[in-house]
Amino acid sequence: MENYYGAAAIAVICILILFIGNMKQKTGLAFIFVIRSLAGAVGICIVNEFLQKQGISVAPGVNPVTVLTVGTLGISGFALIYGILFYRLL
Repeated sequence: MENYYGAAAIAVICILILFIGNMKQKTGLAFIFVIRSLAGAVGICIVNEFLQKQGISVAPGVNPVTVLTVGTLGISGFALIYGILFYRLL
């Protein structure tokens, strides 16, 4: 019976080590997501100002949906947001 508890303890320790290693990798992904989201929000603000000065009335707001889209998809999400709005403009 003692061997069973010893094997269970070793298994639990191994699972904890794998979990800690996995969380270390996930932290990098979360950091990249946050950086992309912030850069996308700043990019939307800059492009909105530029388009407003050009007299084009296309301006997506910085809201949770646009930030999540840009954070998840990156530059293609940024282009997607403006593409949808330009399509509606036609």
